[in-house]
Amino acid sequence: MSNDSTTDRPSPLHEQHVALGAALTGFGGWQMPLRYDSDIAEHRAVREAAGLFDLSHMGEIEVSGPQAAAALDYALVGNLSAVKTGRARYTMICAEDGSVLDDLVVYRLDNEHFVVVANASNVEVVLTALTERVEGFDAVVVDRSEETALVAVQGPRAEEIVTSITAAADVPTVREMPYYASARATVAGATVLLARTGYTGEDGFELFVPVEQAAEVWAALLEAGQPFGLVPAGLSARDSLRLEAGMPLYGHELDTTTTPYEAGLGRVVKLEKTDDAGAPLPFVGRDALESRRQSAPARVLVGLRGTARRPARAGYDVVLPGAGTVIGSVTSGAPSPTLGHPIAMAYVTPEFSAEGTELAVDVRGRQEPFVVAPLRAYVRPTS
Repeated sequence: MSNDSTTDRPSPLHEQHVALGAALTGFGGWQMPLRYDSDIAEHRAVREAAGLFDLSHMGEIEVSGPQAAAALDYALVGNLSAVKTGRARYTMICAEDGSVLDDLVVYRLDNEHFVVVANASNVEVVLTALTERVEGFDAVVVDRSEETALVAVQGPRAEEIVTSITAAADVPTVREMPYYASARATVAGATVLLARTGYTGEDGFELFVPVEQAAEVWAALLEAGQPFGLVPAGLSARDSLRLEAGMPLYGHELDTTTTPYEAGLGRVVKLEKTDDAGAPLPFVGRDALESRRQSAPARVLVGLRGTARRPARAGYDVVLPGAGTVIGSVTSGAPSPTLGHPIAMAYVTPEFSAEGTELAVDVRGRQEPFVVAPLRAYVRPTS
């Protein structure tokens, strides 16, 4: 994140953030709220009640037409034609060499209509790649980012908050909506695409709202959520929440030097995709990814649990205790407000990737003890 937000684009909710006293920061070319009050308080509100996030920096790219599904099967590593209407899929768009250009969530709204959600810093890259890759297919790519605001309500009280301002006829749909699904609904008088998705490890909803109605929906959610303990939450809490949940962040765990396999996300690569005749379905990066799957990894993404107090940060070296031999690098790290100890994600060489392996992180010249742990440090309670 950049601290100089003066040249970044304001969110459609910029005035609301200023009125709430948010500290603003540059992120992906946008001026976004870093925090409103306390990072830890916002983080804990999401774990215990709910948080309200502005995600309008994300990009929304529509792919539609009779061959939209086939075009996306070719353009992305996932099997998008297998996604049912009303459902969503986490996937990636890769280069020919198998490296990750961006990680995406794709929503299938109907048989010929998809929405691809891209990370803020990669919208132009994804838009350009999709436009090039759908050539030859009966499909059209349209960037809807300028006309779409995105807000999220995340936390165990999210369903109660959202349904309290949802049109009565749509409430059953919201309550029965499974994870990674979406539907049109009327919320605070606005017709939105409501999705049960998120980036915090909690239950919650993301609302794709017409820009001109964003402020009204934001205000209604903020007011409706107050009795439930909802607070506005910024990028800092969003980052610590996703880190606890073991969710990758583009530019940290994923980039153009990484394939999905190093990141432990090989499951999103559907090499078994076939055409109607049962032949392997070509897609961009397929050959490189098939070769990569069959070779031993040079590095592996792991979780780290700190056994002392000082946190690891992105870019710090992972070393062998005592010897100081560098065997990896931290991609993300922070104190965990929920767990009470430092956590991190890091790439290390495979021989040191087993859970329970004792390692150290060079924190400003001092070795701090860490243990290899599951990437997902926090799992939401089931009841």
